[in-house]
Amino acid sequence: MEAADESQRVALKTRIVFCGDQRSMQRLLILIYGVISYAFGMSVILYMIGFVSGVVVPKNIDDGAVVSVVEAVLVDLALIALFGVSHSVMARPAFKEKLTKIIPQAAERSTFVLTANIAFAILYWQWRPIKFVLWHSEPPLSTLLFSVSMVGWIIVNWSTFLIDHFDLFGIRQVWLNFKGIDYFQRPFVVRGLYKFVRHPLMLGFLIAFWVAPTMSAGHLLFTLSMTAYILIGTYHEERDLERSFGDGYANYKKETSMIIPGLK
Repeated sequence: MEAADESQRVALKTRIVFCGDQRSMQRLLILIYGVISYAFGMSVILYMIGFVSGVVVPKNIDDGAVVSVVEAVLVDLALIALFGVSHSVMARPAFKEKLTKIIPQAAERSTFVLTANIAFAILYWQWRPIKFVLWHSEPPLSTLLFSVSMVGWIIVNWSTFLIDHFDLFGIRQVWLNFKGIDYFQRPFVVRGLYKFVRHPLMLGFLIAFWVAPTMSAGHLLFTLSMTAYILIGTYHEERDLERSFGDGYANYKKETSMIIPGLK
């Protein structure tokens, strides 16, 4: 009888150790997945700077196969819609709830980041230029405009750190999961640029997209489409933020401009 009990205890310990090893391995794999998604996302964002401004990268917004204007417009709008629809749908709480029934909750944000940046990578690859030039500037004006657009990209990057860069891109979630700590949302804090506008990240994008030394028709199509998406996406995001942070965000919304400083 004692031998049987000892055998059961050994079997139980073996199962516990095995389950523990499985959980540890799963957490490690989720962490690796999150890091890969983050690295890919950062490379796609860096490429976007060159793609829009026309520097460094092998293919920018005015490069690629030349096709008819109608084909270019249809293809480019479809590419922007691919990003916009996937990004908007995956950002909604209802979709997140369904997604986390399929994948681990800790990997949800990393999956969101990865999917959005795959869509952008496809956009870079398949973008059709429309090279008709709407305006073109020469130095020193072109240098000034280029510098202002770079300030826009700096605002984009800076804004992510003013909230929580690593939470925004999914690294915090996978790291807490790896350490065995339940995810918790940080409190709502207003600092830096967020004292002047509620969405400085979007302000940075708008500056980077619109302030161009040379504006082609294709660049304008991209800029107009992304501006429309930013306004629509921000509207839905604000509803989610009010649900998450309640009166604190509602009061902040009343007192602070949305994107343009001073324009409530």
